[in-house]
Amino acid sequence: MNKPLKLIKIGNSTGVILPKEVLSRLQVQLGDELSVSDTPGGVELRASDGDFEAQMAAAQAVMDRRRRALRELAK
Repeated sequence: MNKPLKLIKIGNSTGVILPKEVLSRLQVQLGDELSVSDTPGGVELRASDGDFEAQMAAAQAVMDRRRRALRELAK
């Protein structure tokens, strides 16, 4: 799907209105949370998965604590 989207002002922020087709493909509805990730091809938008977000936060904490060890293992 390649559909241009328009940015709009929402208070002091900027928002985008997602068409019904996009919401349907994401399997989300009003009030749900979305996750945005950087990818080599651009930006990825997907339905937020609370378990995944918690796991990623835990992994980030371990990587922050063990940065030197991970750097040595990468050699």
